Amino acid sequence: MLEYEYQELRFPRGTSRSAARQVLTEHAEYGRWELARVRVYLDGSRRVTLRRRIIRQPRLV
Repeated sequence: MLEYEYQELRFPRGTSRSAARQVLTEHAEYGRWELARVRVYLDGSRRVTLRRRIIRQPRLV
């Protein structure tokens, strides 16, 4: 079974697309996050949910 951890980012109304893309690209490249969901609200703000797999090491006993 796959397990994920989630991180939520919020971008205010005045954030440009290129600035938001740059932040998301950095999270993807360096933190190995992937895009799970984007919600755009009526006021223009965005809430982005990122996820990444949790890799569990088997315990050696």
